[in-house]
Amino acid sequence: MRLLIVEDERRLATALARGLAAEGFAVDVTHDGAEGLRLATGRDYDLVLLDIMLPGLNGYRVCAALRAAGVETPVLMLTAKDGEYDEAEGLDTGADDYLTKPFSYVVLLARVRALLRRRTRGAAPVLRVGDLTLDPAARRCLRGTQEVSLTAKEFAVLEHLAVRAGQVVSKADILEHVWDFAYDGDPNIVEVYVSALRRKMDAPFGRRSITTVRGAGYRLVADGGA
Repeated sequence: MRLLIVEDERRLATALARGLAAEGFAVDVTHDGAEGLRLATGRDYDLVLLDIMLPGLNGYRVCAALRAAGVETPVLMLTAKDGEYDEAEGLDTGADDYLTKPFSYVVLLARVRALLRRRTRGAAPVLRVGDLTLDPAARRCLRGTQEVSLTAKEFAVLEHLAVRAGQVVSKADILEHVWDFAYDGDPNIVEVYVSALRRKMDAPFGRRSITTVRGAGYRLVADGGA
């Protein structure tokens, strides 16, 4: 899943980005309200962490502009301001939740996951493709009844394929949703992670569930058989 952090405190933004990336999220960061609005309206994000006191446009105006533009991405507002009127104003402009600084990273992560679960309410919380089961909330992967240990980034790649099971997913699409927009390394990193997934969740179980569609990308299928 892809998150956007709009926060002008650079050290805080960097710390949050590192922590969330370690959880398997793709994280983009900007320190300016106007740039945050441009990114949030021009890219597909699953959640926006939005500071209120920003240069350019403050968080209230950014959130209001997003909602006016029809962008329904969940917004978690972050602010050093404290008080029920500040919270009310944030929620009135369309924010989904509100967190006052200083806050615990554990609490922030819990709020992020709660908002993401709320966004997908009504959809199956667990992804199943054949005998492969992914539980995004618990970050668990099972092949049948046996758990498969995956790194955060491996899980993120597999989850992106699983929500589009049966469809061809391009390498560029995986890069865009699993790595942040500042990534300028070798795009073949996707092949490295796909190979790791095949080695962990296919080969030991006699499966071939991730197929390569030459020149197009990858497809996750129900079985593929040995």
